[in-house]
Amino acid sequence: MHRHLVHYHIRWLGKFNRWKEKHLSDRNFIVSLSIVVGFLSGLAAVLLKNMIFYFSEFIINLHAADSENYLYLFLPLAGVTLSYLFIHYVVKDNVSHGVSRVLYAFSRAKGRIKRSRMYSSIVACTVTIGFGGSVGPEAPVVLTGAAIGSNVGRTFNLDFRQLVLLIACGSAGAIAGIFSAPLAGLVFALEVLMIDLTMASLIPILIASTTGAVTAAIFLGRSATFHFDVASDFLLQNLPFYLLLGIVAGFVSCYFLFMNEKIGQYFSKINKPWKRILIGGISLSLLIFIFPPLYGEGFNFLSDIFTGNYSNLFNNTVFYSLQNNYFVFFGFILILILIKVIATGLTNGAGGVGGVFAPSMFVGAFLGLFLAQLLNVIFGLNLPVPNFAMAGMAALMAGVMHAPLTAIFLVAEITGGYNFFIPLMVVSASAYLVSRYFNPHSIYTKSLALRGELLTHNKDTVILSMMSIERLIEHNFVTVKPEDSLGNLVKAISQSSRNIYPVTDEKGHFYGLVFLDDIKTLIFRPELYNQILVKDLMYMPKTIIYRQETMEEVAKKFQNSKDYNIPVLEGEKYVGFVSRANVFSNYRVKVKEFSND
Repeated sequence: MHRHLVHYHIRWLGKFNRWKEKHLSDRNFIVSLSIVVGFLSGLAAVLLKNMIFYFSEFIINLHAADSENYLYLFLPLAGVTLSYLFIHYVVKDNVSHGVSRVLYAFSRAKGRIKRSRMYSSIVACTVTIGFGGSVGPEAPVVLTGAAIGSNVGRTFNLDFRQLVLLIACGSAGAIAGIFSAPLAGLVFALEVLMIDLTMASLIPILIASTTGAVTAAIFLGRSATFHFDVASDFLLQNLPFYLLLGIVAGFVSCYFLFMNEKIGQYFSKINKPWKRILIGGISLSLLIFIFPPLYGEGFNFLSDIFTGNYSNLFNNTVFYSLQNNYFVFFGFILILILIKVIATGLTNGAGGVGGVFAPSMFVGAFLGLFLAQLLNVIFGLNLPVPNFAMAGMAALMAGVMHAPLTAIFLVAEITGGYNFFIPLMVVSASAYLVSRYFNPHSIYTKSLALRGELLTHNKDTVILSMMSIERLIEHNFVTVKPEDSLGNLVKAISQSSRNIYPVTDEKGHFYGLVFLDDIKTLIFRPELYNQILVKDLMYMPKTIIYRQETMEEVAKKFQNSKDYNIPVLEGEKYVGFVSRANVFSNYRVKVKEFSND
């Protein structure tokens, strides 16, 4: 059956390619595919938003209003448990860290993303957030859109450059669809996914992003996302306070990144899944029981901030009757800012699936509320709280994701605050600079960068990351043992076309090299064949490549060495050689593949 389907696909693809060559240029074909990918990604965003909404409504309607708080004690735990079971037993794939997985697909997977990721993230995210997981749906829908782009491209046997372009189209369409923000979708693909493309390649991403936003608008209308209006115009005299907000947001972003990393490391050390679920799920449930605004995405609570309904933030809490006390009010808001980050880490660490887009917006909005209200109370100012909350959202996104442009355009689009660009630019730039000073990499890129798997705008790094050391290792070298005689070495020379002879023992441990040029004078002296051993002739090279090293590290070793061939080891065992010529020729091939437009 499978063989029949493969044969049918090959025949169909051949017929289609013949038709395409007559009627469509490559550029127009990619544009056509970008519309398809944008539409499907927009549909994925619509599906995810609807599933989360109706699933959450179904859960809420199952119980009476007076019992709501007590359900918080087990709903989040149930959500992460069901999410883990679905991923582990149904999908059998890790779909967490959606944006990081898209970046990994660029640098290490040749643009290939599993078909199952076109739906698995949506289902797992729906269950996680529907039961109250304190994460957002944006990263899962980005992975979904990217998977759609990758698999549409693979259906037509597109090359790596075209696959990357369609993945960017899918991601942009997904962001545009879930936020109804086409410009933000485009900028996200360029800034967060770090796509380095020509102007001609930019058009398909813009088309896909627009298509995704239009698709979401058709099916969801204005409810496509959280939306609010700017309360008042920007006043120049408030600029220093926006700068202060940006700086504070930068430090809060550092806290966000630090806690996210530490919580992730803690859960990664727990080997038993049920233990992770219990520790994370129970801790999350307790936090949400005490602080209900942590439940789910939290966008409904952001609406309360922008409309000034602060009392709703205290509903179903023990602090409700004390909300008019300034110490309680500011203490409550500050605690929400600090523990939202913890709740997000617990959700993902326990087995839930979700992103940090919504949590960073949540923390930013509450930070803007906290700072503006605090300054108003202490100094008798009249700072517009909704505007500061909006600016805080942009600042936290810029600091956490290292994406100031995405933050600016996203907040401007979902608020209609295009006349608010100056404060958005000030807070985003200042938060980004502070966060970048202490954290060179964003929440999406740090783990990839540490493993040398990050695709960046540096073209040299990009090309090297596309290369695999495994494909460069040459194995046609004859090995000799340390105790072999010169006579045995001469026999090895007669059997080899190379001029280097690695010295290993019976278990493959590497001892050094014998270089043909060093022993030329000895080869023609048979009387020495039994007197000299290989261990007397070998030497340990100054430069060694290890199999797990990145190509960037390999390139640096060739740059700092005069050697044309460098041995490759795995631990202490000999694997083969990598040659300077092979690296250079492979590099040129990759440059042509990536640069051809």
